[in-house]
Amino acid sequence: TGPMIQRWAWALGEAQQDPEVNVVVVTGAGKAFCAGGDVARMGDGEPTALDHKNMLWEHIHRIPKTLEAMDKPVIAMVNGVAVGAGMGMALMCDVRIASEAARFSTGYVKVGLVPGDGDTYFLPRLVGGAKALELLWTADFIEAAEAEGLGIVNRVVPPDLLVEETYHLARRIADGPQVPIRMIKRLVYQSLRLDLRTHLDLVSSHMAVVRETADHREGVQAFKEKRPPRFTGR
Repeated sequence: TGPMIQRWAWALGEAQQDPEVNVVVVTGAGKAFCAGGDVARMGDGEPTALDHKNMLWEHIHRIPKTLEAMDKPVIAMVNGVAVGAGMGMALMCDVRIASEAARFSTGYVKVGLVPGDGDTYFLPRLVGGAKALELLWTADFIEAAEAEGLGIVNRVVPPDLLVEETYHLARRIADGPQVPIRMIKRLVYQSLRLDLRTHLDLVSSHMAVVRETADHREGVQAFKEKRPPRFTGR
């Protein structure tokens, strides 16, 4: 719904600005991760084509654009069904940890729509063009294990271990050196749009910056002293 999308965009903005937040975890509040739009209400008071386009641009598309701009790691903890916009939400995140109970479907084509929130952008980058087209054209449900095999999710765990496993990963990342972690995220996504020479030029610039950080010095010292590093994010 519109209010939920606005709250989510606000929450993401707050997380990005909060210096105490190093990692964001996104999950569903009930049995489903997200079941997508309310199909039963589709067709009620339909807006004009231009109004609908503007609604997508001003509201729905705020989420993928906000996530793209966020340099902090975002983990989707997929606790159940992810359909349509729900699958899109998971795809927008950097990493996806799924329960064995999770199921995925692009959904849109079954109600005569094209994906409205970026599935056609994110899915091919994970599974390749041909498989993305198959999943988008058929909207067939795929189980968590198949999603893992396709590269849609990073890991599948038993339902009772989902929170533990997800937060274990989140804590590992949150306790790491934050400057290079955020730079690595930028570099990976920028590499999808840049030629090798330009990308390596960015790498050399980023390397020059991180070598001046306190966390780099701490990491080197900890290695020499054979102890775990104590990173501070600086």
